[in-house]
Amino acid sequence: MSIEFNVDVGREKLHFNTGYLAKQADGAVAVSYGEVIVFASAVASREVKEGQDFFPLTVDYREKSYAAGKIPGGFIKRESRPNDKEVLTSRLTDRPLRPLFPKDFINEVQIIIYVLSADQINQHDIMSINAASAALSISGIPFHGPVGAVRVGRVTGEWVANPTFAQSDESDINLVVAGTKTAVTMIEGSAKNVSESDVIDAVEFAHQHIRRICETQEELAKAVNKPSLKYKPFVADEKLREDIRKRYRGNIEELSRYTIKKERENAMNAVIEKAVAELTELFPETIAQAAGMLNDIDGEIVRRRILEQETRADGRGVRDIRPIDIMVGILPRAHGSAVFTRGETQSLGITTLGSVSDIQRLDDIEGEGKKRFMLHYHFPRFSVGETGRHGGVGRREIGHGILAERALEYAIPGEEEFPYTIRQVSEVLESNGSSSMASVCSASLSLFNAGVPIKAAIAGIAMGLVMEGDRYAILSDIIGLEDHVGDMDFKVTGTDSGITAFQMDIKIQGITPQIMRAALDQAREGRLHILDVMKKILPVPEKQLSPYAPKMKTIKINPEKIGEVIGPGGKIIRRIIEETGADVSVEDDGSITLTGSTLESVDRAEQYILGLTQDVELDKIYEGTVKRIFEFGAMVEILPGKEGLVHISKLDHRRVNKVDDIVKIGDRVKVRVIKIDDKGRIDLSRRDAI
Repeated sequence: MSIEFNVDVGREKLHFNTGYLAKQADGAVAVSYGEVIVFASAVASREVKEGQDFFPLTVDYREKSYAAGKIPGGFIKRESRPNDKEVLTSRLTDRPLRPLFPKDFINEVQIIIYVLSADQINQHDIMSINAASAALSISGIPFHGPVGAVRVGRVTGEWVANPTFAQSDESDINLVVAGTKTAVTMIEGSAKNVSESDVIDAVEFAHQHIRRICETQEELAKAVNKPSLKYKPFVADEKLREDIRKRYRGNIEELSRYTIKKERENAMNAVIEKAVAELTELFPETIAQAAGMLNDIDGEIVRRRILEQETRADGRGVRDIRPIDIMVGILPRAHGSAVFTRGETQSLGITTLGSVSDIQRLDDIEGEGKKRFMLHYHFPRFSVGETGRHGGVGRREIGHGILAERALEYAIPGEEEFPYTIRQVSEVLESNGSSSMASVCSASLSLFNAGVPIKAAIAGIAMGLVMEGDRYAILSDIIGLEDHVGDMDFKVTGTDSGITAFQMDIKIQGITPQIMRAALDQAREGRLHILDVMKKILPVPEKQLSPYAPKMKTIKINPEKIGEVIGPGGKIIRRIIEETGADVSVEDDGSITLTGSTLESVDRAEQYILGLTQDVELDKIYEGTVKRIFEFGAMVEILPGKEGLVHISKLDHRRVNKVDDIVKIGDRVKVRVIKIDDKGRIDLSRRDAI
């Protein structure tokens, strides 16, 4: 039996439907909005693998080409590995759901999501979170939800819930907010240099809709009324925990002496090895839990010191930023480079400038597009002193890269001002927390070093939270340990006047607007400090591009003349490229971008094209090249592809017996246009030009 509930969100109704599709899954829901349909299924394993002590949750979001009436491109006409958009939406869906499973539930849960219909008007990534939450809510799988999600935009000063693609393009804020009925648990988005209060207002606007979406999911779950899944709770050995606390708490307390990450880790590992060696005989079946219990004690101590003494694991106060060191221009052949080091986190930013032909072409169910600024983030294992597989890009790297890319997008100059394609790379060389925010800083400095005229310098900072009851402490510039034992990871990027990107994940039930406002204010304080340090090293973009950067120029011609530039079968444009050495990119509106290794080649291509597209003017004097000689005169090319005849009688003021007495093939001569007939034939005179 099909069951359906709906709720008004923005200009459309959000429909939840279950009972017809995928009935063998624990939970399956189709969510529709406009003509977008997103399907989600949730299934939990009934058994737990022996020795397993963690919760394996998988969220896999896929966009089906048929949803937009397309056949996949390439040789293999089947959807294969997920693209970056699918990876990012999988992560976006996972993050607000994961903290809401019971701590003692470790059965494997798999959530699979398909976009079944895409109208290319409404955005479907938001539907993924709502569909996955609804599937879990009706499944009987233990889940402290439901979760609702809304995208917020602001168009002409008005907040818009679930804006269309077109509205998002016009909006100065693009915010995804997810949460329960009582609190916000996740925020992600970008903005065009908006204020902290604007972000708070957007979140509060979103939560009004989230509450109603959650209530609708509760009605759906009540109507389905599926019994709860019976599972065997994961139970820790409390006798082992008690022994560990008595024997080794003092050793854990002493870790406060270590403020360097590796030294602290080595000391902690020594305590773990000691505990395992001494307790294995007493607790042979549960000794594997010892490391986790010791880390829990460490977390308790770290949190208590922060709340009671405002002292952090590395000795800083709650508002203190780690020492910053910056170097710029360290790679001689790169177009721009910078190293940004903050404490034990270090990012090497590298900028490469390319031509229009280097633009990334996009073709997915949203339609075709292009991307002229991209940021790629790399996180090798050596950055944390570990070994491991060194292969393709992981989901985390894609997620951190797109966050840093969104942070900088606002500042990237438009194509008209700076027609280059820009590839920014962050090589994380050392990491102890906030590597994505260090990547924003190194990228901003590297772009300055490359001479890219970005609107403003941009810095990023990661904020943390420790909360016990009514007491809480907000932490600036968190390290890895604080991210692990804390209750919030809130990344904020921006200029000295506004915010450009944000990402917040909450590990507790949610935070109040008061705490969020305080976190944003403290983040602004830290961001301004970082920007001050950056500006002391490189206050403005370099005035000159690297000598190794390609030279580029954009010209505009009459669109009706495009055919004359391209020529039959591309003959003319190939000739221009071969003769000048410049790359030529022609757009339908008559914009032509010229790129070459030298300015000379670009200028030659420009003159060639302008010559091709100019009309020959009567009585105008041109400097042309003699192409052919006849008994009766010479043919002179006055513009590329445009020749005229200089009759022998028009070669000189005196009588000329032989043409080659005056000119030879290849000579450059000045000539005047004296006639253009109705067939476009041109008569020239050298005599009247000298």
